[in-house]
Amino acid sequence: MNVWDQLVDRLARKIVRHGNFEITYADGTLRRYGDGTGKPVGMIIHDREITKKIIRNPDLGVGEGYMDEAYTLRDDDLPGFLALILDNSAHNRMPWFERPMAVLKYLGRGLAQFNPKGRAQANVAHHYDLSGKLYDLFLDADRQYSCAYFPHPDMTLEQAQEAKKQHIARKLLIKPGMRVLDIGCGWGGMAMTLARDYGAQVVGVTLSKEQHSLARERVRAAGLEDRIDIRLCDYRSVTETFDRIVSVGMFEHVGAPHFRQYFRHVRQMLAPKGIALIHFIGRADPPGVTSDWIRKYIFPGGYCPSMSETSAAVEHEKLVVADLEVWRIHYAETLRHWRLRFEKHLDEALALYDARFTRMWRFYLVASEMAFRHAGQVVFQYQLCHEVEDVPLTRDYLYLSQDQSKPRLAAE
Repeated sequence: MNVWDQLVDRLARKIVRHGNFEITYADGTLRRYGDGTGKPVGMIIHDREITKKIIRNPDLGVGEGYMDEAYTLRDDDLPGFLALILDNSAHNRMPWFERPMAVLKYLGRGLAQFNPKGRAQANVAHHYDLSGKLYDLFLDADRQYSCAYFPHPDMTLEQAQEAKKQHIARKLLIKPGMRVLDIGCGWGGMAMTLARDYGAQVVGVTLSKEQHSLARERVRAAGLEDRIDIRLCDYRSVTETFDRIVSVGMFEHVGAPHFRQYFRHVRQMLAPKGIALIHFIGRADPPGVTSDWIRKYIFPGGYCPSMSETSAAVEHEKLVVADLEVWRIHYAETLRHWRLRFEKHLDEALALYDARFTRMWRFYLVASEMAFRHAGQVVFQYQLCHEVEDVPLTRDYLYLSQDQSKPRLAAE
């Protein structure tokens, strides 16, 4: 074992206190870690350089090592491997030699998350302007690329995504004819639900050219062009006011330097007596930084904020938090559905891109799932308004039957 292998050995002994983990190093040395409980997880190192990369940046080294096949896992058990590492990491302090780098990353997060209009569009294009056929491999037919809602554990992905949209619509208390702004409208699914099922007039904004094109096509096919206006623009360019504002899975792309600017625009665009619903991935831990691997390969400029820093921005912009809901395992289950669907279509993914990209995408889906199961990732839903009496005083209206809670359209 070279010096880098020895350092990885020490790192593994520091982190893996429970479970059953073993590493076969490039020179054939076998070392075991943990207390021997649970399903065995085995890593086989093929490239001697990977241990150096892991020590220099564990997050980036582990992710890139999987992408490049610098190591392989027994039975390709990536879920088991990442669950073991993240679960152990959540219960142990980081090694001393990682702490200075963690401090430097936190101090530099303002630059990493600085997202003015031009840079924000480039960051969005990096992820959302990939081939639409890729997203067809694992999303539901409505292309809901955000956390589904599982009030019943045996629900299908399609049922859970529909439940998510209906739950959000109830929080918005939409009535026919209301003007709604959908910030980060994706492929238009939420806008279509609010227009078709609730009679709303919806403006959806996105920075993704691919999403904009397909969303407009879907609106035309559904005959909803008179109710939905999908725009290719930054939310900061919108100047109208709206009765309701909804944003699902977009706030993660704002960046900490822009939190107050975001909520300032929400306040300015929200009409008196209006309601906003902001749904986003957050962290149960104090403020931190984005994974280096996620920032480099998946979401440049992205950051999942803590409740404390989000609430501080809301408070400074003088919005009322009328309701705050925390979804915990819902996104883990959503990602499990996505991962299983993607794994069934690996050959199609390989035809679209290449083997390295396919391994990257699988690592992204698995790592994200395990972050929600073991590393404190959650989903926050902030219901915001101007005055304390702008929404009902109890939450009973959220749990009425669909027939009781859904407003009847004027034509009915």
